[in-house]
Amino acid sequence: MADIDAWVWWLIGAAALGIPLVITAMPELGMLAVGAVAGAITAGMGGGVVLQVIVFAIVSCALIAVVRPVAARHRAQKPQLATGIEALKGKQAVVIERVDGQAGGRIKLGGEIWSARSLDAEATFEPGRQVDVVEIEGATAIVM
Repeated sequence: MADIDAWVWWLIGAAALGIPLVITAMPELGMLAVGAVAGAITAGMGGGVVLQVIVFAIVSCALIAVVRPVAARHRAQKPQLATGIEALKGKQAVVIERVDGQAGGRIKLGGEIWSARSLDAEATFEPGRQVDVVEIEGATAIVM
């Protein structure tokens, strides 16, 4: 055990941190593993044990301080590409059957026929008119 160089121990530590990273998906472990690799590089360049630990701590803390907030911001963002009914909101449709706020009607939206009703209970849209889809409730498009 005493014959193994310090940089090898740092790499073993990096691998030991990398395995739980894959299992638990905790990115902090990956940042600590990168800090251990930095410690291995320091050891390989002839730095003392104290310097190796300092480099490990600085790199690990810096990564956690910088990368973690960026990752949290990305995790909180809505997807750039809307799919499903979210993609239909804001689209234009053509009225096929008279649409009003009470009985509803039919529109052609994205090549498909949808039941629809007016957002404003007083508004009425005649066939052939273009409307904007505001919301989707179940299988009914709310238009204005």
